[in-house]
Amino acid sequence: MYPTIYHAFQDIFGIELSFLKIANTFGLFVALAFLAANYIMTLELKRKEKEGILNPLNYKVILGKTLPVYDFVINTIFGFIIGYKFVPLLINKAIIDNGVQQFIFSLKGNWISGIILAVLFFYFKKRESDKQKLPEPIEKEIVLHPWQNMGYFTIVAAVAGIAGAKIFHWFEYWDDFVKYPLENIFSASGLTFFGGLIAGGAGVLWAARKKGISALNMLDVGAPAMMLAYGVGRIGCHLSGDGDWGIVNTTTKPSFLSFMPDWFWAYNYPNNVAGQCDPTNGNMPCSFEITPYLLKPVFPTPLWEAIAAILLFGVLWFLRKRIKTTGVLFGIYLLFAAVERFLIETIRVNSKYNILGMHPSQAELISVFLFISGIILIYFSMKKRNEKIETNGSGLGDVTE
Repeated sequence: MYPTIYHAFQDIFGIELSFLKIANTFGLFVALAFLAANYIMTLELKRKEKEGILNPLNYKVILGKTLPVYDFVINTIFGFIIGYKFVPLLINKAIIDNGVQQFIFSLKGNWISGIILAVLFFYFKKRESDKQKLPEPIEKEIVLHPWQNMGYFTIVAAVAGIAGAKIFHWFEYWDDFVKYPLENIFSASGLTFFGGLIAGGAGVLWAARKKGISALNMLDVGAPAMMLAYGVGRIGCHLSGDGDWGIVNTTTKPSFLSFMPDWFWAYNYPNNVAGQCDPTNGNMPCSFEITPYLLKPVFPTPLWEAIAAILLFGVLWFLRKRIKTTGVLFGIYLLFAAVERFLIETIRVNSKYNILGMHPSQAELISVFLFISGIILIYFSMKKRNEKIETNGSGLGDVTE
């Protein structure tokens, strides 16, 4: 396993580049997941605009004004953070060797480089403001296409999604959160997919509404993208060994998988970033320093989910032009995501609730909710379309979705 990109280069190419310890493998794939979603959603927004489903908006802007004060404040703070936290990583090898995450999520830093970069960022923002300033500001009308909002949507999705993923993880492992609140709050690990999906999706819908895009259209645009992003993110889970693996698997590999390597069926995640060697949740006391791998192989569920999600993305991508009713594509996505996750939960390590004698996991409960929501969304979307068709047939309306 590769906790950081440094470990990947060391193992694959046989070279050691200490600065690559800055790049957490899981974090890199989360970033790639957002980029993949951004690209797919941009293509879909362009297609829907070309087909007349979405329309650009006209905005009036005032050019030549001095930038607002909050622009200077934000830029200055950003410069200070880079100087305070990230410059030391480039000039102090000891920080990298002792653990990048521990340093990033501590109060330690370099005040001198922080202040220097804060001043520089303020200076360059001031130059930008002076350069665009006009003796007399002018009003101009600009056309903003839906796809041009994707940078804004991605930032909203990232902030809301990560926050939601963290909060849902705290609730899933509430006892651990209560016992170690600060460690959980400032830890770079501990993310729950459904939390990110719900919070990130809500954030994007809010942002889309502000930009004149209806909720159902935006959900359809995001359906293939979210499935692909999930698959890419799960690759990061598998490569880093972040603890999202399955239960112990000591069964013989089925004959129909004989062409696959053994680790595809059961894997012990050596050097996993979770630092775990006990796959039985406390029943096998061990030391990760002595045995840096799981003492018993487990189902490599992140890998299986990555493959499933990418295949399901292909199905959604195929259907996107063939489904004409707004909301149905996202309803199908909800069904796919719910069934996939519910099935994988049966062999995955997770925290269980006790509800009337039943012991579901948080993901199983949310999967059931999403499945029902998908059915309801498809039903009412089709019903609404049929009503429009009937209305249009009587000459009283339009069937355009």
